[in-house]
Amino acid sequence: MQYSPVVTNNGREGSELHTTVLEVGPRDGLQNEPRALSPEDRIAFITRCVEAGLKRIEAVSFVNPKRVPQMAGAEEVMAGVPRRPGVSYSGLVLNRRGLDRALAAGVDEVNVVVVASDTFCVRNQGCTTAEALDAWDGIAAAAAEAGVPAAMTIAAAFGCPFEGETPPERVAEIARRAHAAGAAEIALADTIGVGVPAQVRDLTRRARAAAPGTPLRFHFHNTRNTGYANALTAVDEGVTILDASTGGFGGCPFAPAATGNIATEDLLYALHRGGAETGVDMEAVAATGTWLGGLLGTPPPALLGRAGPF
Repeated sequence: MQYSPVVTNNGREGSELHTTVLEVGPRDGLQNEPRALSPEDRIAFITRCVEAGLKRIEAVSFVNPKRVPQMAGAEEVMAGVPRRPGVSYSGLVLNRRGLDRALAAGVDEVNVVVVASDTFCVRNQGCTTAEALDAWDGIAAAAAEAGVPAAMTIAAAFGCPFEGETPPERVAEIARRAHAAGAAEIALADTIGVGVPAQVRDLTRRARAAAPGTPLRFHFHNTRNTGYANALTAVDEGVTILDASTGGFGGCPFAPAATGNIATEDLLYALHRGGAETGVDMEAVAATGTWLGGLLGTPPPALLGRAGPF
């Protein structure tokens, strides 16, 4: 029997809710793992995600493979992913060269990361936040000309491992810049897992004011065990798109002690039990998390694969 809440999400009936889970495991989930998977294994991972019902997948990253060797072979991965109606593949890009590679590889959407603190931005992509925003403007314009939606992810929106608290006004200003360039979507990322629900509420409202009409997405890490509370708070604020990583793998190679994303299967359990529709088979995702842990040689942090559904 499925638990059916009476009312959720700011008074709206639970049966009316639909939440999209954007699967980031093939990119963010794998980029910090000691064992690099082959393009063939990554294609198999993505195929399992599609078969489980996930419709939006961040499949690859078009970055320098010398800096992030786990993401080598992006073009090979994109050439092998299953192309099915309604399934959209995103590629992460940091500069115009990355965009050119992404467009040539046939991505359906691009995700551009802008880090909200200068110190982290320099370590992550070799430029200041202002320089990353200038690059974003050019990428957004070129992507629009190519007919490919471009989203901006504001990384370290909740806090920076080097500078401490991220001023919410700075996040709002970056969101305003994203909106001005025509961002198809703005994601607020808790890259190092320091955020709490009160920040989620505050940043959601600031971002909406700064970028009216632009869809919001959130990206949470569970480093300090607040990721799922943050995700459900975002849903309560009316956010309908959440990033998650199968198995709970993930982390940033340029941020100290940045641990895994919220797990797709565990997030699905919370959403489904709360009355949301996702169209995703959480048990199939949990099985993929266990399978992925075998490839990586480490048990997945996710809990649903161990406890099972209720």
